[in-house]
This record gives sequence, structure tokens and C-alpha cells, in this order.
Amino acid sequence: ARGRLASFTELRVGDHVVHEDHGIARFAGFETRSVAGVTRDYLQLEYRGEDRVFVPADQLAKITRYVGTGAAEPQLSALGSKRWDGMKARARRAARDLAGDLLNLYAERRARRGRAFPPDGEWQLTLERTFPYRETADQLAAVDAVKGDMEATQPMDRLICGDVGYGKTEVALRAAFKAAAEGTQAMMLVPTTILAQQHLGTFRERLSELPFRVETVSRLRRPAENRAVLADFAAGTVDILIGTHRLLSRDVRAKELGLLIVDEEQRFGVRQKELLRQLKLKVDVISLSATPIPRTLQMSLAGLRDISVIETPPEGRRPIRTFVGPYDEGLVKRAIEREVERAGQVFFLHNRIETLAEVAERLRGLCPGVRFAEAHGRMEERELEETMLVFLRGEADCLVATTIIESGLDIPTANTLIVDRADQLGLAQAYQIRGRVGRSRERAYAYLLYPSAESLTPDAAARLATLSDHTELGSGFAIAMRDLEI
Repeated sequence: ARGRLASFTELRVGDHVVHEDHGIARFAGFETRSVAGVTRDYLQLEYRGEDRVFVPADQLAKITRYVGTGAAEPQLSALGSKRWDGMKARARRAARDLAGDLLNLYAERRARRGRAFPPDGEWQLTLERTFPYRETADQLAAVDAVKGDMEATQPMDRLICGDVGYGKTEVALRAAFKAAAEGTQAMMLVPTTILAQQHLGTFRERLSELPFRVETVSRLRRPAENRAVLADFAAGTVDILIGTHRLLSRDVRAKELGLLIVDEEQRFGVRQKELLRQLKLKVDVISLSATPIPRTLQMSLAGLRDISVIETPPEGRRPIRTFVGPYDEGLVKRAIEREVERAGQVFFLHNRIETLAEVAERLRGLCPGVRFAEAHGRMEERELEETMLVFLRGEADCLVATTIIESGLDIPTANTLIVDRADQLGLAQAYQIRGRVGRSRERAYAYLLYPSAESLTPDAAARLATLSDHTELGSGFAIAMRDLEI
């Protein structure tokens, strides 16, 4: 809509800006000036030396916020120098090199004809009617977009970006069912064995009344069991297979793969994605993420990938109260005891396996009467599975764990999270971990603690400030955008 700019008081462009003609400048403020008898509002930009540029309010479209690669302060440009043109030319060349590979991949995907699935059948409608919750508008829009892609002849490549607990799994489940109902197979790739087990339980429960076979391969199963499942998958008797990057091994072959789902897409490395690339040419692909990695987000924003954003929180969901501050044993004791008093459970995250048992012992002394359990990635498979089941059944009040709890765990009674050394976690990782609580109607609390203000690096302080600023529901996309800027 067109309107008159009344004042600049609410406008903040950012400390550093890029002017498309003159390069990198520092934002210096606003001025109202009279030039040739005409009074106008101007944005004042500082360049190297004493150089200044006054940008009229009607030309603000020429200015963008500076988005750098790293924490270093950008160098200001000198007006009239060739340096800015050189920087733009180098950036163009680098973008062309990167784009070459992507263009080849996406051109090939566009040129290839994939499987066009038919519209929903009776089984699909039956499955959707048995969903125990009311779908949000965004969730339904994402389901419709996925179905539309699957029914088209071109292979799908869609990113579903939704906050933790916003129903991305149900979107993936309906797509997997649609693929299986038409005689093809679906494969779901997840980053951890615990998440694979949880998805297996969810899929089996939802499909219990329908004649489809869901299996998993993971280190929690015996090698002979994994081999038998893979043989059945190759023979076509397993409809949906869930597993970790073990699924990218050469011995994993589908009889007729129709759909690939990549959950927690940001957790997979470049090498694993290269292995997926060959599959992407032939089959429909859905990626799920609460905080997509910068490269994925950039590709989606640039239109190279389709994106569906689920922003509407589920009914009754409340924001997580987040406290960021120095470690305080009194605060930890009160937080744990308050959660236990209201019959809830606590996650205590300490990300060093060597000292985990020592920290758990200290907490037992601090909170007598509270039942503690410990979990980390070096435990024996059976022991780890048993520990997680004990916590899931409510037989332990507080789980002292490493970042093994990061992905997808859904325990509605766990509504307090305490993170020791939160300054050592990445932004997306800390956000994912905070999403382990607040998955019910209860008010949830997250305590992100660090040793002292003096020990914080500037980057760690910026990450914690971002988490402290973004506590409202549905902040994952905003945090991913901040990650892209950093």
C-alpha cells in the first residue's frame, strides 16, 4: 500500500548497510534537509574517511542490511573506488560456481518425470479421520502442498519448516501412507536411534488398523534382525522403513522407493547429503526441520526448493519461559523441586560424558528424594533404551543427559529444562533442545546457564541473547534467519 512516511523513529536499518551503488556503509542516523527549496527526509550513511551519503526516503529500496560471513566487523567502502565493483564481481563468480552444481541437479529433476500419485483413496481419508488432534491451518496447508507435489509428474523436493512439536511428523506420516497405499515404499531418515524408535512407535500406532508394515534398522536391534528387515525391504514386504544414516549404506535397496523423508534435516552432513542426491533425482523428497541450516534456508528463500512453514501453534500450547544467566545451585535446586512437586519431569543437560556421572551425583545430594537417571551416547544400546523407557514411563523425575536428547523426543510430562554450559551450544542446537519441553498445556521453563559473564565469548553472548529474545511460539524460522545472518 502507498502511504506517506510520517517519521523515521521506528525504522532501524542495522549498524552496517549495503548501498547497491556505493558499497558497505555504517548507518549514522536520519535527517530532514532542505535542498533547492524542497524539504525531505534523508538517511545518513557514513563511508570510509569523512565520506557521507544522504539517501532520500523515496530511495530506501537501494539499501539492505549487511549480512556478513563471520563475527568480524566489515570494512567500509571508500566512495568512488573500484574496490566495491571488484567485490561484487568476485561474489558473482563465486555464486555462479556454486549455482552450476545446483542448476544441473535441479534442471535434471525438472526434466525427469517422476511418479504421479493418484488422488486420495478411502484408506487415506480413514487415516486422516483418526488423527487424535485438531489440525492447525498451516498443518493442513502443508499436507495439501505435499499431496499436490506427489500428484504432479515432477519429483517433489519440499522443505517443511515448523517449530518443534507443531506437527511436522503427521505431515510426513500422511505422505508416507499415500506412497505406501499406492504400492511404493517410503524411507524415513533420522539423525538418532532414539528418534528412530520414537517414530516407529508413532507410525505403528497410527497405522495399527491398516495392513501396512513399518520397520526400523538401528543399533538398538541385533545385526541379524537388521539384515532380515533389509531383505524384506528389498523384497517389497516392508512398506515404510525408518532408520539413521545406516539407511545410506550400499546394502539398503528398496524394491520400489516412492518417497524419502529426511527428519531434522539440519543434522545431516554434506557427505550424507551427497549420497541422498542420487535418490533425489528419482523420488519425491520431504525435508523436515524446525531450524533449517543456512544453506537450506537460502535455497528455499531463493526459490530453488519449495517451502511450507507451519507457524500456528497447536491448541493450548504456551510459550516456554526462558531464563539466561550464570549457574546457581540454589536456582537449580528450586527449579527441579518445583517441577517434581507438580508431578512433572526435568531434563538436565550436561554435555560432557566424562563428568556426567559426577554431576548426577552432585544433583542427588542437592535434591534428596528426587529420582535421577543418566543417558549418553556411549552407553550400551540396551541400557540406553531401558533408561529412556524408564524416563518415558515416569519412573525417574530428572534425566541427566548429553545432547542425545536433542532430536524429536516427545515427553509431554517433561516441562523443565536446565542446560549447564549453554554457552557451548550452537544456536539451532540450543533451540532444538529447548523444544524438548513445553509440549503440553503446562507452562514450561528453560534455564540456559553459563559459568560467569566474564567467560562468555562475544559469539556465545549473541547466541544466548537471540534465544532470550525469541521465546514466543514459532520462533524457529526467525532463529534460522538469525543463524543465516551470523
